[in-house]
Amino acid sequence: MPEGTVICGVEEKLGDRGKLAKASGNYATVIAHNTDTHKTRVKLPSGAKKTLCSNNRAMVGIVAGGGRIDKPILKASRSYHKYKAKRHCWPIVRGVTMNPVDHPHGGGNHQHIGKPSTVKRGTPPGRKVGLIAARRTGRLRGGKGVIHKDD
Repeated sequence: MPEGTVICGVEEKLGDRGKLAKASGNYATVIAHNTDTHKTRVKLPSGAKKTLCSNNRAMVGIVAGGGRIDKPILKASRSYHKYKAKRHCWPIVRGVTMNPVDHPHGGGNHQHIGKPSTVKRGTPPGRKVGLIAARRTGRLRGGKGVIHKDD
């Protein structure tokens, strides 16, 4: 393929049937070929440049369905059917809304955790919820200032 060709479904390793640039509306671009080493430089959708074997296969063009995330979801049933097709990861229910038998943060007369949300690394499974082995908690204050170098 000549330099500048827009491609998708690029093989990362020879014969892996296409692993790169497969999401809707995505594409990769062929940057350069090295005929001596049989390597090709490809610019990926993330902007990273990757060197691949020149024998790897790819499809010419971009993946269909571009602009899919531009339309707002608007209502819960559309989210439900979206994630039903993928995996069980919706809805996300907070622990404080649950009962004490369901989650360590559940129960009580008000929605509050009732104990520190940080837990130790060696905490047993089932109790290990919240901020696991947190190095620090609270607001981030006093970040690093911009360093100006005089040239």
